[in-house]
Parts: sequence; structure tokens; C-alpha cells
Amino acid sequence: MTRFNKYLSMLFMAFTMVALIGCSVASGQKSAGEAVDDTVITTRVKAALIENSEIRAGEINVETFKGEVQLTGFVSSSAAATQAVRLARDVEGVTSVINDMQVR
Repeated sequence: MTRFNKYLSMLFMAFTMVALIGCSVASGQKSAGEAVDDTVITTRVKAALIENSEIRAGEINVETFKGEVQLTGFVSSSAAATQAVRLARDVEGVTSVINDMQVR
């Protein structure tokens, strides 16, 4: 192998390593696929809340991170909060639900 081919091979390997490192996801961050999954979960949870007539869905915020759903905002009763948590847990892809809602 000529000296030029060795340098070319090393350069190619270096670029490949940089590309692989640049495409990796840092700890605690979401990949593009996870972000899409979380958006789908959030949308499904909001839809489930809207379909329920006992809950004022407009006053509940839904955030999802890696399948974990956080419900924040205000509800009219503790029964409504329990119902919202139950509806969120029933959505496919939800791993856990954090209830940070407050009763007004």
C-alpha cells in the first residue's frame, strides 16, 4: 500500500468516526424517533381528555418525555384529576403518569 493510500484510509476513518460521534444522542436527550413517539402520545392523551365530558381538558397541560406523561394545570375536583390520570395511563405507549394537577 502506498503512503498516499494509507493517509487516505486514515482520513476516511477519521471522518467516519466524527460522523458517528456527531450522530449519537447525548445522555438525557431524545432521539428524533423518541420525539415523534412522545408527540403522538401527547396528542392521544389530549384527545382522550377532550373526549371525556367530566374533564375540562383545556385547563390541563400534557407533556411527555420518553413515554412518561406529566399532567399539570387545574381540575374541578379530585375525582376529575383521578379520571385524567386513568385516561392518560390507558393510552398506548405511556410508561407512567405524573399528576401535578391542582384542584380549584
